[in-house]
Amino acid sequence: GKTVKLSTIRAEAQEAKRKAEEEKKKQEEERKRQEEEDKKRQEEENTTSTGSCTLTIECHTLLDNMDNVKESKQKYVPASGVILKKTKVTFTEGETVYDILKRTCKKAGIQLEVSYSGGYGSYYVEGIGHLYEFDCGRESGWVYSVNGKQPNYGCSSCVVQKGDNIVWSYTCSGMGKDV
Repeated sequence: GKTVKLSTIRAEAQEAKRKAEEEKKKQEEERKRQEEEDKKRQEEENTTSTGSCTLTIECHTLLDNMDNVKESKQKYVPASGVILKKTKVTFTEGETVYDILKRTCKKAGIQLEVSYSGGYGSYYVEGIGHLYEFDCGRESGWVYSVNGKQPNYGCSSCVVQKGDNIVWSYTCSGMGKDV
């Protein structure tokens, strides 16, 4: 009976040792994973974030022009007139208004459709949040402003600066004069 007991004890000891090694290995892998994650986050903070700006997407003009909004599109007009409230966004040097819009919409789950205009060498925003150009008349669509001014060139040509306040607005008339 002693040899059976001894071999059982030996087997249990080996099993305990194996489990302890397995646990130690798991902890080591978790520590390495955490280290890599921290390193990656540190690199992102060091390289990607050179500044911050704000982004707002609004369509207040549609609220005053609901009679002219295509019936199929009325359900997409938020009662507040705001698709994305003023949001702080970090960016890297050289990023454009288009880059900020694209990344922020993707992160926030906001539908975005753009087309590349070769003639202008820039991206053109056709629709945001399922609201498109011409949904409220011939002169309607999306316009952007930076610090209260509407640049006269495409959003992918407008490089973002620290502290910029970017606002995308839906215009119903005058191609931006009503926003």
